[in-house]
Amino acid sequence: MKITNSMTGKKEEFIPIEEGKVKMYACGITVYDLSHIGHARQAIDYDMITEYLRYRGYDVTYVRNYTDVDDKIINRANELGKNALEFSKEQILETEKDMEALHVKKADIMTKASEYIPQIIKFVEGLIEKGHAYVTKNGDVYFSVKTDSDYGKLSHRKVSELRNGVRIELDKEKEDPVDFAIWKAAKPGEISWESPWGKGRPGWHIECSAMALNTLGETIDIHGGGKDLVFPHHENEIAQSESLTGKTFANYWSHCGLIKINGQKMGKSLGNSLTIRDALERYNYEVIKYTILSKHYTSDIDLHDSDLQLSEGHMYYFYSTIKAIDEFISNNGGDAKSKVLEDEIPKTIVSKFIEVMDDDFNSAIAIANLHTIFKYANGLMKSANKENKQIIANTLAKSLEDVKSVYRILGFFEQKPEKFLSEVKEKYIKNLNINVDDIEKQLIKRAEAKKNKDFKTADTIRDVLEEQGILIKDTKEGTVWDLKNLYNFSK
Repeated sequence: MKITNSMTGKKEEFIPIEEGKVKMYACGITVYDLSHIGHARQAIDYDMITEYLRYRGYDVTYVRNYTDVDDKIINRANELGKNALEFSKEQILETEKDMEALHVKKADIMTKASEYIPQIIKFVEGLIEKGHAYVTKNGDVYFSVKTDSDYGKLSHRKVSELRNGVRIELDKEKEDPVDFAIWKAAKPGEISWESPWGKGRPGWHIECSAMALNTLGETIDIHGGGKDLVFPHHENEIAQSESLTGKTFANYWSHCGLIKINGQKMGKSLGNSLTIRDALERYNYEVIKYTILSKHYTSDIDLHDSDLQLSEGHMYYFYSTIKAIDEFISNNGGDAKSKVLEDEIPKTIVSKFIEVMDDDFNSAIAIANLHTIFKYANGLMKSANKENKQIIANTLAKSLEDVKSVYRILGFFEQKPEKFLSEVKEKYIKNLNINVDDIEKQLIKRAEAKKNKDFKTADTIRDVLEEQGILIKDTKEGTVWDLKNLYNFSK
């Protein structure tokens, strides 16, 4: 198994510290507002990575944190006239509702910065004792960057260049303008805790270092987060942790890409911040997962209005095919354990999934393979005759079993096909202002025309409906209709 290591910029063979076990920490959400689609991306990606590592037999301990003590949280709480920690608790509950609706599993350990204050203070004390941090007159504690000769090794930035970019007049308390706060003296109206340096609260970077140390130990296998955290957050985590312990903090640094909305960086000030809640009101959670996982986790995503709609079309096609497969299997007594076709596609569903996912969790190729599988399945059903129906039914049963066994790792195909299809169809009917009663009446007229061998009228009715975006399909059970817009998945 290979994983991209941000420290080296290369894909490397994954070798855990302890054979068969993985310790992974991923930076979570600063809960000052509702979670957005960027938070969803990070949560979905590391949920997928965790699930795949477990599928491959690893005993994974996955830690994910909430930053519930932060400048943004304090400012927002003050605006609302609320206690900062109470406000954080409310926001965490809202985040958990969104993640549950998105069907993202909770990490094994969910930490909150406010619950690790004693450990953070002990961490800061250790850095001071080792000469890596100093206390200012007003009670702030800063990490001394010059004491870490490796500082900048993750982001590949030079300290001298960083100094040139700092406005010195804003940092009078610092010994060096690039030093960063690991403990902040309390200001009026801020939440604070007692410490050896007076009342204060932890700096952002120290929180994750302390929580990772106290849940997973001095060295962890994988540390993850968004690309935007490489500098300064993860760079500072490394400096603090390795200066305290003298050991490598994380063997593999993993960073998922960022999300832009219609070509712009997402932000509330730009009015283009898409919350998870808003996305879920418009799209099924599997559609959102498809959109995110159809890109490699290290790639940035430029999310346009049409992308989720396109993903919805793909998932509609998948679920329509699954429904058709289920019916074919039922009608023909398909058995996954009986004789199947020796075709390449059904034989390699699981092995190809493992092959691409072993190569740095490449969900994008795994999803591309899924299109090939469903195209094959549809072709099989069309080619069925009296002589081969049984073996085709068996092959489809085995193929569907294999698909569900591995693609559950991506969070796909957890729903009943009928439920997924009807919900999407109903949404389109409403959005397109389609009158279902009128369609049904036209289909009755068409059936009567066909019965009377008036094929010209039957064809005219079909053509008129197709012009309105309605697809007609004649089956043994009768005529069914669908929406043309839902089959634009190949565009």
